[in-house]
Amino acid sequence: MNRIKVVSELAELVPMLRAVDSDVKREVFKEVSNDWRTANQVQEKYGIEGVEALRFFDKLKLVETKWQTSASASPEKAYHAFYGSFHINASAPVQEMSDILSVAMMPDAKYKKLEEKLAKSVGEEGKFAGDLADELAVTQTMLRALVKRSSRLDFRGHRVQKFED
Repeated sequence: MNRIKVVSELAELVPMLRAVDSDVKREVFKEVSNDWRTANQVQEKYGIEGVEALRFFDKLKLVETKWQTSASASPEKAYHAFYGSFHINASAPVQEMSDILSVAMMPDAKYKKLEEKLAKSVGEEGKFAGDLADELAVTQTMLRALVKRSSRLDFRGHRVQKFED
């Protein structure tokens, strides 16, 4: 089946761009696009960075999963690309687009510091997105982009919470 991912919210561009921002992520995505792969297969070939890429793809819902069994091993979760193509249809004011692109292109070291600050502020219970944006002195658009880039955080309605597999 050839499913199409429709991107109509600008913040969705950030994870799409970050999903292939390294050689490992790009190669892992190619592999899961061609066939089902387990985390163990990916780890053997790409190491822990490959497994983290799978987790990120799962958070973005870019992969589907199924349980796979073999005669010699216990059941393992296998991953395969969910979409065959993307359709991007969005327009936005220049300021919002600059927020989105700034987060997408932000150096990893700078982003990790912001992500850590977000994670601490969110805590175990989560936090309302408006309060979090005010606390960090960022726009709602930038907050959405920061959370979408994260493999540790996610939106649940209007709350930002820690991402759970």
